[in-house]
Amino acid sequence: MLSWTIAFVVIAVIAGVLGFTGIARGAASIARIIFFIFIILVIVSLISGGL
Repeated sequence: MLSWTIAFVVIAVIAGVLGFTGIARGAASIARIIFFIFIILVIVSLISGGL
């Protein structure tokens, strides 16, 4: 899941450099959502003793 976040961040940076601000904003928001889901899952896993 972290790799998806990195991919969307890269897409957002490339789109921002090329001037596609709408695409960059969308990719950045998707990356942010996926990252927070990843963090929540890591915390839940640590609490439940999964790691």
